[in-house]
Amino acid sequence: MLSIFILFFCTTPPLALSLVFEKLQLPPSVSGPESYAFKAIRKPKFGFLGVLYTGVYDGRILTSQGGTANFTDFAFTAPNRSKAACDGQTNVDLQPICGRPLGLEFSISTNQLYVADAYFGLSVAGPIGRLTTQLANSVNGVPFRFLDGLGLHPSTGDVYFTQFSATYQLRNASVAVTNNDKTGSLLKYDIRTKQVTELVTGLSGAAGTAVSAFGDFVLVSEYIGKRIQRLWLTGAKRNTTETFISFQGNPDNIKRAANGDFWVAVNAIKSSTQDTVPIRVRIDPSGTVQTVSVENEYNTTKISEAQEYLGRIYIGSPTTNFVGVYV
Repeated sequence: MLSIFILFFCTTPPLALSLVFEKLQLPPSVSGPESYAFKAIRKPKFGFLGVLYTGVYDGRILTSQGGTANFTDFAFTAPNRSKAACDGQTNVDLQPICGRPLGLEFSISTNQLYVADAYFGLSVAGPIGRLTTQLANSVNGVPFRFLDGLGLHPSTGDVYFTQFSATYQLRNASVAVTNNDKTGSLLKYDIRTKQVTELVTGLSGAAGTAVSAFGDFVLVSEYIGKRIQRLWLTGAKRNTTETFISFQGNPDNIKRAANGDFWVAVNAIKSSTQDTVPIRVRIDPSGTVQTVSVENEYNTTKISEAQEYLGRIYIGSPTTNFVGVYV
């Protein structure tokens, strides 16, 4: 019988682990660093430095090097995007024109950045960026609804991504999520056949996804359903799903750490005030959990991602005008 781990964020204090918090300020009028991807580069005298990529609210993918706030334009997903109309905009109605890149992951083997855009499907950016190349915009002849999370298989390079069928405004809303929509799904793009297949359906707000270090399973979070499901890719349980962990909050993006653990951004609700409590959660493959509140730095602001890279923990958010980093 599968064990389900419940995190009582509102009644049990999170584990008190703290690092120095820094803000990498985004360019003026830019907000919403939803998700991150990293590329390692080596420079003499400095060793390995990370190139950071993040998708922002106005449809751009920005980049910076070495943990600095020197952000520059890298790529965009909307073929008819106008810098004059889109740069710095915060109008959600313009996102179908300007794009909204939500899921990102960099492939070391292909030297490409894979992107899940809410409105412009699955695409990839080469080393010089600019307009991404669309890989897919539908499954079984049905257009994608609203792409969200993305993760790469460590061996095959296949792309796993999610359709979040509820609106993006739902995740940004200050009110508690009560939507019972169960039309989200986990999908796979096969890089050899270039075909998209739907792996898991009936998900309640499919959000983040990540493949295990050994490629034996893939996790997918249900933002509305308040849990993470595990789909087995190999072994006796292949093609079966099970609840990996359940929460009292809403889990968003999932990112795999270098040691094989998983980082999850969770937004809980404080029982006394109904305010959002943003929490970064670390889970090992067996389901052991470590939680750390980031309420001191983010107050009641929702977070979308926690990702560890080169000893730093990067926090994503759909609304902030900075990249939060615990050093």
